[in-house]
Amino acid sequence: MQKNRCVLAINGGSSSIKFALYEKADVLVELLSGAIDNIGSEKAGLSFTKANDAAENNIAIDASSHGKAVEHLKACLDKHVDFDLVVAIGHRIVHGMSHIEPELITDDLIMELKKISSIDPEHLHGQIALIEMFKKWYPALQQVTCFDTSFHTTMPVVAKLLAIPRTYYKKGVQRYGFHGLSYAFLMEELHRICGETSKTEKIILAHLGSGASLAAVKNGKSIDTSMGFTPTSGLPMGTRTGDLDPGVVSYLMEHEKLDAKAFNDTVIHKSGLLGISETNSNMKSLIELEDLDYRAKEAIEFFCYQTKKWIGSFAAALGGLETLVFSGGIGERSPEVRAKICDGLAFLGIELDDNKNHANELIISKVSGRVKVYVIKTKEELMIAKLVRSYLNTH
Repeated sequence: MQKNRCVLAINGGSSSIKFALYEKADVLVELLSGAIDNIGSEKAGLSFTKANDAAENNIAIDASSHGKAVEHLKACLDKHVDFDLVVAIGHRIVHGMSHIEPELITDDLIMELKKISSIDPEHLHGQIALIEMFKKWYPALQQVTCFDTSFHTTMPVVAKLLAIPRTYYKKGVQRYGFHGLSYAFLMEELHRICGETSKTEKIILAHLGSGASLAAVKNGKSIDTSMGFTPTSGLPMGTRTGDLDPGVVSYLMEHEKLDAKAFNDTVIHKSGLLGISETNSNMKSLIELEDLDYRAKEAIEFFCYQTKKWIGSFAAALGGLETLVFSGGIGERSPEVRAKICDGLAFLGIELDDNKNHANELIISKVSGRVKVYVIKTKEELMIAKLVRSYLNTH
């Protein structure tokens, strides 16, 4: 392998850090992939797989904070990555506001990201910290940002507006949308599977996981998405509320004496599936409890009901529907949830084949169904590497 032929992709989340190393060839070759999950809990663990060894390595670690998690990440990378071969590091940045293309990380860009970090502190603070740590560890390496919001910059103004005084829109308070790297990858996969038709079809992409959102795609472009100004809005999620009546804010502040910090903690960390079930934010665990605990059952039903509503509204925005894609941890691995979401949507042409759905096949819709329903595993790290490679080839 020639020197400087690898791209390292870093995907920092609110409670996880995923990473992957790719050989920078015409077709990117994965050499290493892994993740640190459940940061901040006693269940934190590091897992990784090397290309020359199919066995997955799982290590229990102390990752009670992002700082400790990053120390374990560095130790793993230093052991398994020859940084003399790495030409650049690509980072997922959740909120890009006006940024629409991958960018080389500079001091000015870091300062700008810090200024907007209060919009999404759960993601941006950790992602900025990762950038600064890699800059400290490997100062000679180029680092490139890949923005989740970029995918949705094609949305029309009517989908970006919030019904508040326009002066705030001019200051950047608008709907942006997220999970863009996942959606970009899913669209590439659809194009690989379906060919040119994927560029003209009316498509709904459902990234369902601990963070969850949907995107409406028409003629290959995002025209709407469920998340808005921050990743807390839209669908209910593992611990996030999703859309919330603004009157709840004043009520809780006045009657429950929650200040801004406590309210933010409530809607981001204590709500969603966890808030309704009062036991768990993990969909797999809730399904296991469904027959024993009505709260778990209602949390699942609420999530599926809200997702169904968004599918219906996006079908209306698209003027019809030809393709539905399930992805993300829940979307990829929970046939029960997919079935509940699609139940009753035959009027839109969505009809699942029970056997294909429970087998997690690529296409899970009936042959007779008007809408093709896919299950596609998303690969955000691969998308990051592709964007970094494209940036390096053009700059």
